[in-house]
Amino acid sequence: MNLIASADLDWGLGYKNELLYHVRADMVRFRKMTTGNVVVMGRNTFLSLPHQKPLPNRVNIVLSTDRSFAPDGVTVVRGTDELADVLRAYDDGRVFVIGGGGVYRALLPLCHRAYITRFYTKREADTFLPDLDADAGWRLAGRSTLHEQDGLYYTFDLYERIL
Repeated sequence: MNLIASADLDWGLGYKNELLYHVRADMVRFRKMTTGNVVVMGRNTFLSLPHQKPLPNRVNIVLSTDRSFAPDGVTVVRGTDELADVLRAYDDGRVFVIGGGGVYRALLPLCHRAYITRFYTKREADTFLPDLDADAGWRLAGRSTLHEQDGLYYTFDLYERIL
């Protein structure tokens, strides 16, 4: 399983259910990597999607304990055991965890790769990704050249699980 996210220097992901940064190259990369694959997200992440609709051309799986939550076009699972059962039908390398913070924390131990768009700045955040640089189970395996858009500097980083 893979994780894909954009994070700032404090590993901040979002604020009030919104991404901290909106950079075209990051969105293009996200779309390219996840299209044709499986995306796993929490209910709040799903509700933050445009028009609260599933991402097109992907299998959308939403983790939610809310029994009344059943949007069209998604598979809703009520916990990680049920998620594991559903994911048996898919190649592990085609599964991408896309948020939010609680889902990242819950599924990080099951991920083998983390694709992080790393922004070299800080903004107010209320949702964070665990610090992969400080986690002995992960190593930075690759980093793109430095990119810039509208004064925001960022890299595309690849982390791999080593433990």
